[in-house]
Amino acid sequence: MTTGHEIEFGLDTFGDVTLDAGKNLLGQAEVIRNVITEAELADRVGVDFFGIGEHHRADFAVSAPEVVLAAIAGRTERIRLGSAVTVLSSDDPIRVFQRFSTLNALSNSRAEVILGRGSFIESFPLFGYELTQYERLFEEKLDLYSALVSAKKVTWDGGWRAPLVDQAIYPPIEHGRLKTWIGVGGSPESLVRAVRYDMNLMLAIIGGDPKRFLPHVELFRKLATEAGRSPKEIGVHSPGYIAETDEQARVDLYPHFKKVRDRLGAERGWPPVTEDDFQREIESGSLYAGSPKTVARKIAMTTKTLGLSRFQIKYSAGTMDHEKLLASIKLYGERVIPEVRNILADNALTP
Repeated sequence: MTTGHEIEFGLDTFGDVTLDAGKNLLGQAEVIRNVITEAELADRVGVDFFGIGEHHRADFAVSAPEVVLAAIAGRTERIRLGSAVTVLSSDDPIRVFQRFSTLNALSNSRAEVILGRGSFIESFPLFGYELTQYERLFEEKLDLYSALVSAKKVTWDGGWRAPLVDQAIYPPIEHGRLKTWIGVGGSPESLVRAVRYDMNLMLAIIGGDPKRFLPHVELFRKLATEAGRSPKEIGVHSPGYIAETDEQARVDLYPHFKKVRDRLGAERGWPPVTEDDFQREIESGSLYAGSPKTVARKIAMTTKTLGLSRFQIKYSAGTMDHEKLLASIKLYGERVIPEVRNILADNALTP
């Protein structure tokens, strides 16, 4: 399966709070500065996209991705910049559009938005929203956001805010339309929304065999065809880490992988992760960890199987230190991405 788009490769981070050389947690302010340095390196080594996720908790430093992305825009030349994701349900669609249209101006049209409901719920009580309104808020706010990116003036009515009548929103996008993706964890309803609003699809595949998402991809394309539209782009966001060898990648990553998964598991009722779970995710799941050749081959297989336009690695790995993240970014840009492109160009994949 192929797409009509050139394949792009991205990196995502949530600004995970990392350890210093003495194994102490860094302050969130220093983590944010480190994220900017990581993005600068990604730009230099040829990565196509850099995404920052929004969170409101102690283990992630970035609650205002657009501000960090604006700083990155001033220090980079070509890399596209976006959220990963923006939690639209607990935000204001007008302010989201204004912040990203401003980022788009600052970056010379390099801004994108990935909208989602978010897998964390801290933003709901923080901003005064009821979790019982989780679905309705996302649906209505996505409807308004879609109107904002589709027209110069907006007339809109919904239950969560006062109506808008022939309202212009500033600053406008300078050229074309603000590129927008809908982040999806596997819900068919989300696929329907992406088609309805003519937006790109970003699949968050954070565990299990990525091939299980092929029916979702096929449904997305089928719905678009039935709606009389050309299917939009499809991307995947998955965790990963690159080192010089497979063994080094596993040794580096496992303690941090386990710490994050066990912390989240305690919150969500998951059992503690084992080393066998970790190895299984690398070998047949959605963890892209290993040497450049190992990771490149796995990305190429997923890209070809699902017919992707973009593949994004969530490179920040819990408390793993900044220097190792920089080394992983360098290997991704200089060795993994060229290798994936060569594999796909040569059609050199065998199961």
